[in-house]
Amino acid sequence: MKHQTYKATLNELEELCILFDEYRQFYRKESDIEAAKVFLKERIERNESEIFYTKNDDGAITGFVQLYPLFSSVRMKRKWLLNDLYVRKPFRGKGYSVSLIERAKDLARETGAFALSLSTEKTNTIGNNLYPKAGFVLSADWNYHDFML
Repeated sequence: MKHQTYKATLNELEELCILFDEYRQFYRKESDIEAAKVFLKERIERNESEIFYTKNDDGAITGFVQLYPLFSSVRMKRKWLLNDLYVRKPFRGKGYSVSLIERAKDLARETGAFALSLSTEKTNTIGNNLYPKAGFVLSADWNYHDFML
């Protein structure tokens, strides 16, 4: 089932920051609604990310996706990082995440990007089952390394 997606604005900030805080807790981070609000507000005001969300029939936000622009020097093109994807537990398995991923793919096409990339924890069973079904391919050609500060 395809769900309508909406581009986030400051009008949705209050509800989105609660959802964003739930998402962070999913990744074992302490709840901090105020910091979540500041973080999302900055991303929206500075146009540093694209955030899309879905709603249920009652108008409550069910999930969101946040994407950051990257650029490839070799390809001289844009690439998008699908950094955050979260759907509230009661709405999982109902197509909300698929609709959000499809909107992310549309953004990549609309902006002439050459790729849409993501990474997730190896323990994220839901995501690791979903992403191949959505057309993402686990890279056999690239090793991704992080230097954690």
